[in-house]
Amino acid sequence: MAEGKTYLCSKISKVVFADYINLLTNPRTEALDGLTCREREVLQLVAEGHTTKDIAKALQLSRKTVDSHREHIMEKLGIRNVASLTKYAIREGLTTP
Repeated sequence: MAEGKTYLCSKISKVVFADYINLLTNPRTEALDGLTCREREVLQLVAEGHTTKDIAKALQLSRKTVDSHREHIMEKLGIRNVASLTKYAIREGLTTP
């Protein structure tokens, strides 16, 4: 920092700028805001590697209900598989890598 201003080398500034543009063009938080509290819970547990059976037991739901929640989450987020769902949850801070 010089004179109260922040300076970045060109390599770092390119990465920061690209990430900023990506956030502007692909707002992830809005999609996450569209999930219900229960869907967020299910998403977190899926991302942590829990099975449908484990999630159902932990949340006192049927397996079919957990599957339904997962399908709705994937629809709302435009995600097609559990691996991508897990990556999304980690990126959004719902769970740790």
